[in-house]
Amino acid sequence: MAIIRAFKGLRPDPKVAHLVASVPYDVVNRDEAAELCKDNPINFLRVTRSEIEMDPETNPYSEEVYLKAKENLERLTREAPLVTDEEPHFYLYRLIWNDVTQVGIAATFSVEDYDNDVILKHEKTRRAKEDDRTNHIVATNAQTGAVFLTYKGIEEVNMVVEEVMKSSDPLYDFTTPDGVKHTFWMVPTEANDIIEFEIGKAAHLYIADGHHRAASASRAQKVKMENNPDHTGSEEYNYFMAVLFPAEQLKILPYNRVVFGLNGLTEEEFLDKVKTNFTVLSSSISSPAAKGDIAMYLNKKWYMLTPNSNVTPGNSIGDKLDVSILQNFLLKPVLGIADPRTDNNIGFIGGIRGTQELEKLVDSGAAKVAFSMYPVSVDDLMNISDAGETMPPKSTWFEPKLRDGLAVHLI
Repeated sequence: MAIIRAFKGLRPDPKVAHLVASVPYDVVNRDEAAELCKDNPINFLRVTRSEIEMDPETNPYSEEVYLKAKENLERLTREAPLVTDEEPHFYLYRLIWNDVTQVGIAATFSVEDYDNDVILKHEKTRRAKEDDRTNHIVATNAQTGAVFLTYKGIEEVNMVVEEVMKSSDPLYDFTTPDGVKHTFWMVPTEANDIIEFEIGKAAHLYIADGHHRAASASRAQKVKMENNPDHTGSEEYNYFMAVLFPAEQLKILPYNRVVFGLNGLTEEEFLDKVKTNFTVLSSSISSPAAKGDIAMYLNKKWYMLTPNSNVTPGNSIGDKLDVSILQNFLLKPVLGIADPRTDNNIGFIGGIRGTQELEKLVDSGAAKVAFSMYPVSVDDLMNISDAGETMPPKSTWFEPKLRDGLAVHLI
């Protein structure tokens, strides 16, 4: 059974929520983060990416960066201001983007459920990224960004959500420059019991996005527990902040690939080797229309790749994903990319950037070849999680993205 808890959110004053709210820390680089904060002293990136206020040569993983994050969180609390709710609450977070509308419950969830696989994962995490966010949580005594969870929607919970949206005025309601409308409600406390009971019946919840945030919350809990001789298990650090969305509302975009070198091959030699495992046809289409096809951009031309009879995926669910077939039957044997997590010859481009970004990188000479993927489905994600498997890195890109800063969980 899953545990879901209300919490006392540290939240911005409604008049400045649109100024505080920021993109997630890990979707922008340092320069992009600094540009987004320009002329805005209360943008929440000043907490999540505090190195932007320091010398560019500063190691972004140094202790002084995390201490600066703590200092900036305290400053924003005073100056924005940010205020902590007096009672624990659930919150609703609705995002509307193009044809997508999704409404999630912002809450806290059990670290023990994460550790014991009540909350399931589908990606491996990298130690360096875990270290970063663990140090950030411990230094600030706060979880500043929400994990993105999903579950198989429950009608009784959906009814509560609809009633709150109809009968309550939102705390925040604004549209960000990327065209996403963000609306945030406080759930009346009388609805808490039904949310806890109904979500509690779920056998599993699933991490859609934010694996490093969840892993870091777990590691931070161990640090806090070791440093607390009076640990009881009820402390706030035993829970992590997340927003839980019904799976049927989610939209996954593809996560595309670019490769910077052809492993010593000419373009003609590379194309011939690709034909060992794939049927290769010239195409005017830059995005696959169906699962099983992969679009490839090489020398200003698009090709559609379809696995041929030489391709025999393994028996696992993950082996049958298009991203796995590309990795196992082209990237590794032809281009020598054995581990895409660590190989500098490959880059990943979120589907939100479109295939134009792939063309731009190849046409400019920055990359030699690009691959446009068909998106993984939410069912794939859940099935792989249920089977205890993991997807290849950078398999899913969720859009729209949650904004940081609308609620902080103090631990």
